[in-house]
Amino acid sequence: MTATATTTRTAARVADAVKVHGAGDTAVRALDGVTLDFPAGFRAGVSTADGEAAVQKVADRYGNPEVQTRDEYAESSAGGIDMMLTLVYALLTLAVLIALLGIANTLTLAVHERTRELGLLRAVGQTRARLRAMVRWESVLVAAFGTAGGLALGAFLGWVLVEASDGTSDTAFAFAVPPVQLAVVALVGLAAGALAGLRPARRAARLDVLRAVATE
Repeated sequence: MTATATTTRTAARVADAVKVHGAGDTAVRALDGVTLDFPAGFRAGVSTADGEAAVQKVADRYGNPEVQTRDEYAESSAGGIDMMLTLVYALLTLAVLIALLGIANTLTLAVHERTRELGLLRAVGQTRARLRAMVRWESVLVAAFGTAGGLALGAFLGWVLVEASDGTSDTAFAFAVPPVQLAVVALVGLAAGALAGLRPARRAARLDVLRAVATE
């Protein structure tokens, strides 16, 4: 975007984009002596700082505007995006904690309902270590299915959002799948599943064989 301004005998052509705001942070598309769409009657050779000052001088007549170069606008926009990503990661962390509790409670209930079955496995020779591993792997499988479903649903909803946003603003949106972030989320999900299965697995391994077999 090219912003230009003329004050008295000074003509400026600003190569870096300048964004002008009015009251309520509403973008102003054109000012007297300033255009944000095309250059007209300007000469080259004016620095970005001088051009920005010229634009600011003209824009001051319109209340309390804010003039930004392209780099300043990118920096301010990045701050908002970083804040949004921080919120998303916080919600993701909360979702992982809730999933941990859900898997742990589900497996604890499963161990309680399968007390006789686990006792019979121990009676026919299964070791405590193998019993613990069996319950832990059940926890990992539950987490794997949940993680895969969540990633697939999230990717689909992201694609729908990008398609719905296309053409609604001047900014072009493109759908892209971040493989590194998805791999990290998948690994965290599997690790969370293994962690959630520790207590139920330990409880299953500590069952008394005779009492477990006698359980109805």
